[in-house]
Amino acid sequence: MDKKEEFVSRITEEYGVNCGICDVDKKIFHSELRGACEVNTCGNFGKCYTCPPFTGEAEECIEKASSYKTVIVYQKIYPLEDSYDFYGMVEAGKEFYSVIQEVSALAKEMFRSPFVLGAGGCRLCESCAAKTGEPCRHPDKTVASLESYCIQVSELAALAGMKYINGQNTVTYFGGIFLGEEE
Repeated sequence: MDKKEEFVSRITEEYGVNCGICDVDKKIFHSELRGACEVNTCGNFGKCYTCPPFTGEAEECIEKASSYKTVIVYQKIYPLEDSYDFYGMVEAGKEFYSVIQEVSALAKEMFRSPFVLGAGGCRLCESCAAKTGEPCRHPDKTVASLESYCIQVSELAALAGMKYINGQNTVTYFGGIFLGEEE
């Protein structure tokens, strides 16, 4: 079993995620996705260090993420009471961010220089230091979102052989571990 397979096996068993491995394909990057950030759809634009504009210009983000060869995509599917269960979605997002932190730590142990992206903005601090102009309190633990790097998650999921939508009354969150040639 190679390192990637060992990693996938461990996170599948330990965190109950589904995984797929695929080559990084330039077709998953769409600079126009940044438009949702720029109109502040989620409320984090300019207020969170792991969100635009702090992550860099769209083309810089695309260049960085597309410089990696392989991506290990992982997802976790959470049940909801119904399709309007906003509280359930928020709680699932918090739980998944904990999974992202654990998976990220393991990736940093096992691989030389992984680039980790996740779902949504950073949730480490109750209020990001970006709001007050202070330096990030946890720069070694922050994880930017796949979307902030202009990645169309539905296309990434398809490349990894995964479903983006996983049934009625569920929410699915995704993360990615990008690896270079040397891994």
